[in-house]
Amino acid sequence: HNASVQVAEIAQTFGVSSVTARADLDALAESGKLRRTHGGAVSLQKRLTVSTQDRRINVNVAAKQAIAQSAIELVSNGDTLLVDSGTTALEFVRLLDQRDGITVITADITIADYIDESMPSVDVVMLGGALRKGHRYLYGPLTMQRSKWSTPILPSCAWRFCSRCGFTTDFPQMAETKAAMVGVARQSVALMDASKVNGRGMYRFAELTDVNAIVMDRDPDHAVAISIAEIVDNARPNLLIAGA
Repeated sequence: HNASVQVAEIAQTFGVSSVTARADLDALAESGKLRRTHGGAVSLQKRLTVSTQDRRINVNVAAKQAIAQSAIELVSNGDTLLVDSGTTALEFVRLLDQRDGITVITADITIADYIDESMPSVDVVMLGGALRKGHRYLYGPLTMQRSKWSTPILPSCAWRFCSRCGFTTDFPQMAETKAAMVGVARQSVALMDASKVNGRGMYRFAELTDVNAIVMDRDPDHAVAISIAEIVDNARPNLLIAGA
């Protein structure tokens, strides 16, 4: 018996729509028979590692979707996007079928899976590397080597932001990967929900002046806007508040 199942597998096996398959999985999850994950479900009868992304998939969903709706306006037909990892990036990727001729370059397995399953019009290129267990993305020298591409847009999902530190994360290898991506992108866009403001990560991967735009659901206490206003030269990023 498989420990996991995908919505597409259920729909094909039983000849039902994906909507029906999702509804049935939701009902089984509510009755404690299984645990829902992105695109499917996992058994509760076996020991399983549920990825960090699966645990975060339902956190701040409305904010992430609002950010994605605003960020998609920055994408043009034919763009090549170097897409960072994370659930906000996934919400952004879900909207890419609104554009034509899009290519996504990513080290995130969940994002590649989603494009493969649900977005036939979007091409995807996977960056190689070592798998960070439980997080479903790749990192390390191979990822760094393949990320040295000149791409129009990098939608980067910052783990944390503070006015003195810039954008930070707690995993040093991920900081290296993010910094490399920011370095090669012609235009970098940080997608960040309000919960990431004034957080403290150990490793900085970018400063405010390294990004061209920041898309947020809201800016608590105007912290990001104030930090942008304090930049003395012309390298100030645009701050876009979703729905504003």
